[in-house]
Amino acid sequence: MYWTYLRRELAGRKKQTIIVAAGLAIAIALVIVVNALSAGVRDAQAQALDSVYGVGTDLTVTGAQAQPGDAPPTRFEFGQDGGQTSDDGTTELSQSRLIPDLMRGTLDAGTVDTVSGVDGVAAASGALALTNATFSGELPPPPDSADQGDVVQAPQDGGGGGGFAGGAFDVESFSVLGIDPSQADVGPLSSVSVVDGRALTSEDTGQHVAVLDETYATSADVAVGDTIDVGGTDMKVVGIVASTSSDADTAANVYIPLDVAQELSGMGDVVSTIYVQAASADDIAAVQSALKAALPDATVSSQSELASTVSGSLSSATALITNLGTWLSILVLAVAVVLAVLFTISGVSRRTREFGTLKAIGWSNGRVVGQVAGESVVQGLLGGAAGLIIGLAGIWAINLISPTISSAPAAPQNGPGGAGPGLLGDLGTTTSDIVLSAPVTTWVVVAAVGLAIAGGLIAGAFGGWRAARLSPAEALRSVG
Repeated sequence: MYWTYLRRELAGRKKQTIIVAAGLAIAIALVIVVNALSAGVRDAQAQALDSVYGVGTDLTVTGAQAQPGDAPPTRFEFGQDGGQTSDDGTTELSQSRLIPDLMRGTLDAGTVDTVSGVDGVAAASGALALTNATFSGELPPPPDSADQGDVVQAPQDGGGGGGFAGGAFDVESFSVLGIDPSQADVGPLSSVSVVDGRALTSEDTGQHVAVLDETYATSADVAVGDTIDVGGTDMKVVGIVASTSSDADTAANVYIPLDVAQELSGMGDVVSTIYVQAASADDIAAVQSALKAALPDATVSSQSELASTVSGSLSSATALITNLGTWLSILVLAVAVVLAVLFTISGVSRRTREFGTLKAIGWSNGRVVGQVAGESVVQGLLGGAAGLIIGLAGIWAINLISPTISSAPAAPQNGPGGAGPGLLGDLGTTTSDIVLSAPVTTWVVVAAVGLAIAGGLIAGAFGGWRAARLSPAEALRSVG
């Protein structure tokens, strides 16, 4: 009897049922998509951090940020034998240099021992981040009346190639990370897997060997056993590595022993980053405070603090989904519930004779409320089912399109007049592209169904309350 009457009433009020269900469906679908995108952005941010941090790394210690404009221009110096001159007098120039991040200070290598001695530190490893820049091109024969020097200064226009003194040149670069081969359990290489060959070991200290990122090795057509020019020195490739996450990149294109990186770059006994592993997750905050006290001129960052410095479209997507998406979902859901309540109350008002008759033949208030609430819950379930289908379709479309977002460490602003660090200063800033996915989680599906039922119950509660207040005599008299 109950279900027959309920089905008949819903079928007889198709317009109201469709409107209420559609409103809830749109709201539920929006909630599902927004939550899936939020989870996808969090995963993307974790991928960006994994490529910088590495598994087991809790804190990083870096040098102080340099002021814009303090970095000197990068110069390539060619002596008398610095190039090959052809018969027509054109000189071919080619030189590779290892260049540090000119906007970030370095730390004395002894700082690693200082960090290791702090209470609560389980392991610490130093690394030197560099960029290998290769300047190559042709210079026309110098005019007889001019005395050409042997110093070539890199242009400051931020481009990767162009004309110079009537000639043509190119600047190619790849990232290099000098690491301590004896500390493989902390730092970027702790989050990679060996695809071919082997990883760096303690026996590689002082050796001209390199390990390459798989993606870079493929693009450069380099394999294990080949050599690669790093800072003007041939380095033997002993291994190829890849990130343990299929969607994340490694921290650098090329890895070499730390002491070799210090020698080839001419930097001396310094590091740019110290990766720190705490003895316990509970000790991270205390270790960070102790490191800041011991190294007041350095920057000590935790993973959460590093996440706040991620810039590019990744941070924009995070802000957009967190702020606009969440509030929009709440607003649309609230509007859908209000709409369901208003339509339910309006329907009860139009059914005054019906409810008056039912009460006159013996229906109790509880049965009337149950009837109205049941109809509203069914409308909510219909809306929830439709919203679930629409939401999953939206997630499928996002995963099919696979939009790409970029992430990069926050860079310092240019100095007065817009003068930045220059062409090769910019080469140290690494931007990675990450494919954004929208994962579906069980709790989102359960929450969507729960919200639909809750919306129906709220509408049914108001409608049932309105129906229960009707007096049989007054209801029949009002339509008599």
